[in-house]
Amino acid sequence: MLRRIAFVIFFSSVALNFAWLGFMSFDWKIIPAALIAWYLADALSGVIHMYMDYRPCTENVGLGQLFFYEGSRESEEYLSMRRAAMARISFFERVVFDFKNHHPRPLALGRRSFIYQTTSIMVFVFPLSVLLNIVCSLWTLPSWLLVGLDILLLGMILTQYFHGTLHRDDNPWIIHAMRKTTLLMTPTMHDIHHATLDRDFATINGWSNPAVNIIFNYFKQQGKMDRSGLEPN
Repeated sequence: MLRRIAFVIFFSSVALNFAWLGFMSFDWKIIPAALIAWYLADALSGVIHMYMDYRPCTENVGLGQLFFYEGSRESEEYLSMRRAAMARISFFERVVFDFKNHHPRPLALGRRSFIYQTTSIMVFVFPLSVLLNIVCSLWTLPSWLLVGLDILLLGMILTQYFHGTLHRDDNPWIIHAMRKTTLLMTPTMHDIHHATLDRDFATINGWSNPAVNIIFNYFKQQGKMDRSGLEPN
């Protein structure tokens, strides 16, 4: 219930940011600003995904046993092990583990609820939306800048939801429509990441993958992208 209330407040904050546009005149720069913001949201999804995939998990807290567990993940044994392990790590470390746990079980993300998929991101994005509310109440921003910031916020909060749609067939019509316009990537495009785990980390539209791949390869050459980090010990 508390999560649902938090989401209502968050999206009300985003809606308020868009509402400020009603007091502004149309500016042709809105369209390129929206596309640039959508690209930046995709790039952020890729960079964060890359970091989470390769960041080592906390050791000796039971995450390795969870990751390699061979029985039913709905069993009381597994759920008890998970509760014990999660209680020993921070919220951020739980998110890191979920990113790694997604690779051998990609379809699990598609079965998650919208609230589950977006909660971890909302913790960071919600303060940014409130800050934009405050800025808009004190100053008049250019309409193109406000649209760009709003699109960026929406892209950030929906990153994992879009990621989840790549791992299930039953999606809303708007997801299919956005894929046809390349505003969202297709499952085939995302399959490249799962087949390699060292490229194409973006999860929204993939526009930024060439740039993110360059960043990854640079850090890999510096010895900072050890594949041992892909799995918890």
